[in-house]
Amino acid sequence: MDISPTPVTAREAYDDLPRTGANHRALTPLLFIERAAAVFPERIAVIHGSQRLTWRQHRDRCVRLASALAARGIGRGDTVAALLPNIPAMIECHNGVPMTGAVLNTINIRLDADTIAYILDHGEARAIVVDREFIPVLQQALAIAKAKPLVIEVNDSEATFPHTVDGEDYEAFIAAGDPAFPWQPPQDEWDAIALNYTSGTTGRPKGVVYHHRGAYLGAIGNILACGIGPAPIYLWTLPMFHCNGWCFPWTVAALSGTHVCLRAVRGPAMWDLIKAHGVTHMCGAPIVLQTLVNDSSRVAGTGLVFSTAGASPPEAVLAAADAAGVTVRHIYGLTECYGPSVVNEWHKEDDAKPAPERAALMARQGVRYVTLEEFDVLDTNDQPVPADGTTMGEVVMRGNTVMKGYLKDTAATEKAFARGWFRTGDLGVKHRDGYVQLKDRAKDIIISGGENISSIEVEDALYKHPAVAVAAVVAAPDEKWGEVPWAFIELMPGENTTEEELVAHARTHLASFKVPKRVIFREVPKTSTGKLQKVPLRQAVREGLLDKSPS
Repeated sequence: MDISPTPVTAREAYDDLPRTGANHRALTPLLFIERAAAVFPERIAVIHGSQRLTWRQHRDRCVRLASALAARGIGRGDTVAALLPNIPAMIECHNGVPMTGAVLNTINIRLDADTIAYILDHGEARAIVVDREFIPVLQQALAIAKAKPLVIEVNDSEATFPHTVDGEDYEAFIAAGDPAFPWQPPQDEWDAIALNYTSGTTGRPKGVVYHHRGAYLGAIGNILACGIGPAPIYLWTLPMFHCNGWCFPWTVAALSGTHVCLRAVRGPAMWDLIKAHGVTHMCGAPIVLQTLVNDSSRVAGTGLVFSTAGASPPEAVLAAADAAGVTVRHIYGLTECYGPSVVNEWHKEDDAKPAPERAALMARQGVRYVTLEEFDVLDTNDQPVPADGTTMGEVVMRGNTVMKGYLKDTAATEKAFARGWFRTGDLGVKHRDGYVQLKDRAKDIIISGGENISSIEVEDALYKHPAVAVAAVVAAPDEKWGEVPWAFIELMPGENTTEEELVAHARTHLASFKVPKRVIFREVPKTSTGKLQKVPLRQAVREGLLDKSPS
């Protein structure tokens, strides 16, 4: 009797091949640190003031943290919060917390006690790692919150504070952990790795949930988009509490690079560290880039690469960056997509173009990361807008670097993912070469006499004036036109100008109906990451809280 196996076609045979532990593992960025410690155990991983940690030491501290948390019963699906500046403990939390299967919730250190209490309750924090500087606000939050997390206090050697709630000392806590703790990568890459809360400017913040797969791809995407080679030396100016530092804690580990910590962003301090340690890469909002390149202590020829997100830096800032030998990479993203997932891929031939043309090209947000599957601009019928650089639509994306969803908020999650796309709420156009350029947030568009005015376009025109350091344009109610643009301006140090001069300047760059009807000189409120906050400005305008006389 013939008992030979029944022949199968190649098409069937492809599907018959087994998925096993040998050929299929969940993607996670946590394995990056293990590789770095194995391959470069004596390379410096972390610099903080006089402190130096090698990759072996850094890895062991992360695993000790995981071991100590696990000994307190913290495991898969538990939330561990962190209220920390950019110090070594924050980097350690990015690995040690998820090594237990728990979810890291980094909290904005500039939030008020009521919002922190809400986050602790909503995320059901089992523990919180806190720098002693922020214990007073945490104390207020804990008095409000129902959550009673284990408090682990970091007394940073570079900035000690006397505040305490008699929590566990961080160094003693991790010293009790075992560096041989047999931590396990996730069985499912869809497991949550991090919880990040949105800014909450229009209500309670929403909890954005990241998974291991997205964090892995976000870290790899940064390497490709930002042109990062082996062993980068990365200066922490972007807060790690913001989108997990755009996944750069894991990006640096993937390349066995060096983290250079900085508690507070100041121009001279940044340049001191850049010069002392040969910093190669930084990230931050345009205002941070502006602070850096306009600082009197800047030096040229560093070869520094600065990746900036949000609105494009003004032409004057780009010129200052050129003079300092700083290469600027313009990227774009949101909390819901692990930070940046779009990059302005630069064409070398554009280097020879005049400065204004280069600045105009740099202003575009660009094209998707290699690790993002789709990115487009859609009209109200969900059809791609024509690539004419004029027709506006909503910027949308989909892929593995889009969040799992909003924690405990099904309605908001469904709205964000309506009709199969992540809806950013940003308005943009698509240029002939396919590059996307933001024109505004949907909520920031100014509708004047039935015409749409992009606040970004008006701001760009104002930034062309050499005296303007910061410009924020919002809609003001108007009896005749419905809405008109008003501009809020911060001036460059030592510069001076008038409302009349800036209005006249704007007229040379804009159609008359787009020219600001008021120019008000005052400090513009900003988020902790340097983004301009327009909500309080709009509120002040609409409620008549501003002086009606020219500023």
